Amino acid sequence: MPLVFAGIDPSTGDKQSPTVWTDLEHEELVLQGGKPGPELEAECAATEVPGHAVGIPEGEAVIRIPARMLHIVREACDALDAHVR
Repeated sequence: MPLVFAGIDPSTGDKQSPTVWTDLEHEELVLQGGKPGPELEAECAATEVPGHAVGIPEGEAVIRIPARMLHIVREACDALDAHVR
């Protein structure tokens, strides 16, 4: 099953396109966003959280999604939640 488009940053320009999809087959939220600067990525990698290894595992990434897209993320979460139930 293809990705289901949920929304794109309403303030997107020609070169930036933070986007949200749902993948119903794999029951996942899929996010495309901006890469963080090295300082933010290092801070995320160094943060210790109980039950979580320090660092960013291979195959994972830190991304940024603008706050103005929260309604899109919520709608995508609701759609995925309705599918899973």
